[in-house]
Amino acid sequence: MPDLAMERAHLALAERDVIEGEDRVFRQEELMALMRSQGQNTAEAEALLRVLRETLLVWKAHRDQILRTIASLET
Repeated sequence: MPDLAMERAHLALAERDVIEGEDRVFRQEELMALMRSQGQNTAEAEALLRVLRETLLVWKAHRDQILRTIASLET
């Protein structure tokens, strides 16, 4: 059975991952904009951005699962 303190610790880590993931997506979008303005090929940068976005979705889903677990433990 999950432990509330452990789940809260997991939530803190998940929140950090989501924030860092959002920052990575933002920085990649900024880099792609710069590359486009310089006429550079952005195919690989776009592929990386897709992976970053997909990963972020997984991290958010994980965070949401932790939140549901915490809510169930608190009731």
